[in-house]
Amino acid sequence: MRYQLFYWAEIQGRGEFVRLALEDAGADYEDVARKRGGTERMMAIMGGAREKRPPFAPPFLRAGKLTIAQVAEILFYLGPKLKLAPRDEAGRLWLHQLQLTVTDFIKEVHDTHHPVGTGLYYEDQKPEAKRYAQGFLEERAPKYLGYFERVLKKSGGPWLLGRKATYIDLSMFQLVEGMRYAFPKGMKRIERDIPGLVGVRGRVAARPGIKAYLASDRRIPFNESGIFRYYPELDR
Repeated sequence: MRYQLFYWAEIQGRGEFVRLALEDAGADYEDVARKRGGTERMMAIMGGAREKRPPFAPPFLRAGKLTIAQVAEILFYLGPKLKLAPRDEAGRLWLHQLQLTVTDFIKEVHDTHHPVGTGLYYEDQKPEAKRYAQGFLEERAPKYLGYFERVLKKSGGPWLLGRKATYIDLSMFQLVEGMRYAFPKGMKRIERDIPGLVGVRGRVAARPGIKAYLASDRRIPFNESGIFRYYPELDR
């Protein structure tokens, strides 16, 4: 099947978690918004004039007649098809639970630069962002990443679900990479306590599909329009 991924063309953002799964598996997919007229197509689908079940926001995936939105939901669908999920129901639900926890973490990452409101510019909420980011680096990020580190240890490794890589390992790669970009000083301290996740990050980067993707122009660089943004004043 040829998949169509709809997400903003200029940022990694939430869409990157889906891209990583598709790229790792060597799936046949089109990154629609990066094609001519793609953003207009995406907005038309969200507008819902011809859609019985319009998605609220990107990313969303077209798979045949299905339109699936929300990162965790997309990965829950793709995981078995891309061989990035367990075969048993309990394993798939555990994997989905972990990905939903990633969703919670990403929300808090976003709020480091937009703690007051998404309709305001970062410059309009810098004092609040500094206060929020300090608590995030001291408490929340270590708590989330420490949890995933414990999950990895309990699995026996080398992956978070044990012997076989799944899409949650690809998500851990993206979390580590994003945190290193946005908070290089803070992440350097946090990494002392999550050596296992750092190892997962390295193993994911060495996987053939991911290695080729990272070396290509399909991988959009981190920038200050995405979720992970580098503002030196927040990296305390």
